[in-house]
Parts: sequence; structure tokens; C-alpha cells
Amino acid sequence: MQFTSQGQKPLVKIENIAEYDGQSVRIQGWKCKGRPSGKIQFMELRDGTGTIQAVNLKNLVTPELFDTAKHIGQETSLEIVGTVSKNERAPGGYELTVEDMAVICQTEDFPITPKEHGVDFLMDMRHLWIRSSRQNAILRIRAEIMRSISEWLDNHGFLRLDCPILTPNACEGSTTLFETDYFEGKAYLSQSGQLYNEANAMAFGRVYCFGPTFRAEKSKTRRHLMEFWMVEPEMAFCDQKENMEIQEQMLCHVIGSVLKNRMHELQVLGRDIERLQRIKAPFKRISYDEAVEILRSKGVDFKWGDDLGATDETLLAEDSDTPVFIVNYPCACKAFYMKPDPERPEVCLCSDMLAPEGYGEIIGSSQRIDDYELLAQRIKDNKLPEEAFKWYLELRKYGSVPHSGFGLGIERTVAWICGLDHVRETIPYARMLTRIYP
Repeated sequence: MQFTSQGQKPLVKIENIAEYDGQSVRIQGWKCKGRPSGKIQFMELRDGTGTIQAVNLKNLVTPELFDTAKHIGQETSLEIVGTVSKNERAPGGYELTVEDMAVICQTEDFPITPKEHGVDFLMDMRHLWIRSSRQNAILRIRAEIMRSISEWLDNHGFLRLDCPILTPNACEGSTTLFETDYFEGKAYLSQSGQLYNEANAMAFGRVYCFGPTFRAEKSKTRRHLMEFWMVEPEMAFCDQKENMEIQEQMLCHVIGSVLKNRMHELQVLGRDIERLQRIKAPFKRISYDEAVEILRSKGVDFKWGDDLGATDETLLAEDSDTPVFIVNYPCACKAFYMKPDPERPEVCLCSDMLAPEGYGEIIGSSQRIDDYELLAQRIKDNKLPEEAFKWYLELRKYGSVPHSGFGLGIERTVAWICGLDHVRETIPYARMLTRIYP
């Protein structure tokens, strides 16, 4: 079907449809729903920015167009000309009365139907599943979270400097690295941009990197992916106290931006908005020592010196409306680069931010070791390849200063803000222990 002179109408996006009330416009998109009703056909059209109800009246279009519209399948791509009118009962508050229509690609037997599908089937169809309203809402919220993080950092003196994906060494140990050939040698997919960002901070003061990271962890929990995204700020002349304050301020800005700009998407997901509205700084600080006692009081046989597991994190944050900081973990269960507390060297100046509602750690942070001899000893004690860390050690020889940083995991943060059961829906194409397709 081809357009006539109607093709000269202005082409608009559905998200801007309110600006065209009473006007005849063109919309390009896909049919996501539809139902006939005698001499009236209702069709829901999406264009990637929103959805609108198109109303096809038999007495206003040609018999050919009306008949063609009866056979348009789900996800058929279309271009429609119609008049915009306000209708509070319609999705989005506006509808389009069809004047002309062109089918771009007719779709038949779209595999995802309104019936119940299993998770494995939907993940196999991820390339099509992301078209659904729920997945669309999640990924729009993800984009808003990432945009607002960068906005806050950019507006507070941070410079984005992205770090390499291929690295010659591990950041936090070698047991969870993806290894690849690198010409005559070996390279690894980055676990974190932190070490390089520490070098960047010594040159630019306050920096951040934003990108994919990789962990070859044989984990099947609802919180883990093999490939995930992190934002990692590093700050020169910054101690751990200020570091945590920066995390609070940034996260509160992110929550506010999602509530302001993605309220519709939160409602599509059925998210409890009030729980997000209660997120205000400052967040509660609980020392690792206190955490041990809290866990024991709740019946957990927890030994001082162990790292926290997922169940432990849930128990520690279950009574709080806001995220909770767990501070000053034993050095023995944390990474080699974390600075020991000068007043109590068996614990580190570090923290994990635990999200409420059972979502666990979303941010890990610490003040970094700034003393050359101590860092050299920690590298040796952890049996790390000293030659590979030569450049990192040199940062402590040439103008070392107190400095701190943190890493926020995007997918866990999206899962919490959206109220999801699993992180597999928080990224367009999840990489899990048993999944690398599509």
C-alpha cells in the first residue's frame, strides 16, 4: 500500500504527540496490539518513544485500507497518517484517527504472544522480547540511571576518562578473569577500570570511567552476570568519609531523576513509588563489627573475618528504608589496594553500600593505599605479579596523595530501582553462566 499526497504531513514522534493536538500527522512504528469492532478498528502503535491508539473508522478510509488493516499482524511495521485528538481513556491520553496507512513489512506468527512464556523461551527471544512494554520500561529506566549518573559527576568536577577493556593483569585477583590471546602473550578482559583511573586521578583530580566489566564467576544467583556495567569514580585528595558522602549525593540525584523523568515506566512495572521517594541522605553507617553482632542476633553463625554473603546483606538492610553502609571490613577479606585504618590496621577504610528490599551490595568503595612500601608488601602478600603492577606502584613514588574511589554496578542498581527479581532483565542482552545467546 502506498501513500498519496498524505505523505507530506509532518513526521512526529509519539512522545511529542501532545504538541500536535488537532493536527494531521505521520507516525512510523509497529503494531503492538489491535482489535476489530464492527465498523471500527482499534490498533495500538509504538514507535520506540511511546505508544498511541490508532482508530480506523470504516466511513473515513477506503475499503481497501479498511480490509488490509484487518490482516495486519502483531509487530507489522507501518506508516500511518491521522488526526491527533485528546482522549483521556486512550493510552497516553491521545489517539490518532486514521486517514491513510502504508504497510512497510507485514509480520505473521510473531513468536511472543500475550500468553505465558517461560523465562528460557523469553531469553532465547531477547532480541524480540525487548519490544514489550515491560522490558521497554526497564531499559528506559536503565538509560535514565546512566544518564543521571554522568550528569551528576559532570556537574561536580569529574572528568570522564574511559579505561582499557584489555588488561595485562587482574585488579582483584586472577581466579575470575576471562583470558584471551594477545599476539605473543596473554591479556584479560577487565574486571575494573579502577587501577587505571587512580593514575588518571593523579593527573586530573577527579575522574570516572563508565563501561563494561567482566567476571568469570561460576555463579547462578539473581544478582550476578558475567558481563556488567560499572561507573567508577576516583578522587585525589579525598578520604573515605567524603567518598561515602559523594556516593549518597549521587545516588539521591539518580533516584530523583528517575522519579521525575520515568514515572510512567515505574508505573508500568508496578513499582512501589513511595519506597523510592523515601530515599534521602544521609544513609545509615554500620561498622563491620556491629554487622557481625546484628547477624548473630538474627541467628546467623557468622565468624569475624568472613566476607558478607547475599543472605547476610539482606538481613543487615531489611529494617532500613534507605541504603545502608557497612564500613571498615577486615583487610584479610578485601582487595590488596585498600588502605588499612591507621588506628586499627586489621580493618580497612572501606565500605559497601547495601540497597534495601533485599537487593544487596550496589556500591563498593575504599580509600586506596597511598604508601609505596605498604602497597608493595600487599602485592607481594597477595602473590600478585610484581612486574605487572610496576606502573601502579610508581603512582606512589611520584606525588602520591590520599585518594579514594568507588564502583557502582548498573545492573544491580537498575534491579533495585525497578523492583525486579533478577538482573537478567536489566541489560539488553544478558551474559550468564549458561547463556551467551542471542
